[in-house]
Amino acid sequence: MKAPVVLQELIESLRALPGVGPKSAQRMAYHLLQHDRPGAQRLAKSLSEAAERVRRCVMCNSFTETDLCAICSSPRRESNQLCVVETAADLAMMEQAHAYQGLYFVLMGRISPLDNIGPREVGIDKLIKRATDGTVAEVILATNFTHEGEATAHYIAESLKARGIKVTRLARGVPVGGELEYVDPGTLAQALQDRRDT
Repeated sequence: MKAPVVLQELIESLRALPGVGPKSAQRMAYHLLQHDRPGAQRLAKSLSEAAERVRRCVMCNSFTETDLCAICSSPRRESNQLCVVETAADLAMMEQAHAYQGLYFVLMGRISPLDNIGPREVGIDKLIKRATDGTVAEVILATNFTHEGEATAHYIAESLKARGIKVTRLARGVPVGGELEYVDPGTLAQALQDRRDT
């Protein structure tokens, strides 16, 4: 028996989420409708409100309900440091570390020539304008350590260094609490290369 059209549409909509395949989407849809109708209503309402009200901050590109996000409008943040991340989710992770008090710039992804995503598509022109506004003294590149993230960091670094801006990159290495026997060889090699004085 074929599922009702609206149920099929719900399943297809859930498949838009990262990591959700056809079976997982079907399980989620059936669970919500069979066991948690109030949860389904709450999810629908929250998603609708977020899609309608959440927009990009005019300064950093992060998500906000106002023109400026809470970080960009805070007088407590160090305005001379600008940390560049790939996504708003990466910004959230940086904030959870409680180790950085500067400002951010959220790219709209990362450079990926194979996917026809270049510097313009990820907003590097806007980043360069922001980084060269006379306030920023250091740009910290916190893109992911994937091939695309490295290419994006390299492109940004070269563009900003040519304009006299100090550029640094997040260090790579052994995770806190990690045991050497479980660390992959590439990470271990990078940790050895990036070693510092104690």
